[in-house]
Amino acid sequence: MVKLNELHDNPGATKPRKRVGRGPGSGMGKMGGRGIKGQKSRSGVAINGYEGGQMPLYQRLPKRGFNKPNRKKYAVINLGLIQKFIDAKKLDAKSITEDSLVESGALRRKLDGVRVLAKGEITAKATIEVTGASKGAIEAVEKAGGKLTVTAAAAAE
Repeated sequence: MVKLNELHDNPGATKPRKRVGRGPGSGMGKMGGRGIKGQKSRSGVAINGYEGGQMPLYQRLPKRGFNKPNRKKYAVINLGLIQKFIDAKKLDAKSITEDSLVESGALRRKLDGVRVLAKGEITAKATIEVTGASKGAIEAVEKAGGKLTVTAAAAAE
C-alpha cells in the first residue's frame, strides 16, 4: 500500500535551483558566471544576430524574389459557398454580381475584384458575372446549366 507521506521522485529527477551571485562558497559568486565587464555582464542585453562588428549572416546572404508593387489582390469565393447562399435564399441565382455577393455576406469586400474557384459543387442554374474565374469553375457552372462571365476589366490585364 502506497502512503502519501512516502511518495517521492526518482533520485536525480529534481535538481535545486542554481542561486547565482550568492557568495564564493556557491561556486557562482562575485560575478555570477558573467565574466568581467562588457555588454553581456550587464542586465537587459539582447544582441541576437550581432556578430561583433562582422557583417551579420542575414546581410551576407543574397536577397531573392520580388514583390510587385501594383499587383492585384482578388477576393476569392468557391462555388460551394455560392450554392449554399443560393439555397439559403440570400442570393438570386438569376444574376449574381460582385456587389450582390458582398451585400449577401458571402464576401466581406471586393478588393480588386472577385475570383470564383471550383471548390464545392453548384447545382443551381446561375448567371454569375465576376472579374476572374478558374477554368474548372466556368465548366462546373456551364455543366449545371448556368453561365459564368468574366468581365472585360480582367481580360485587359
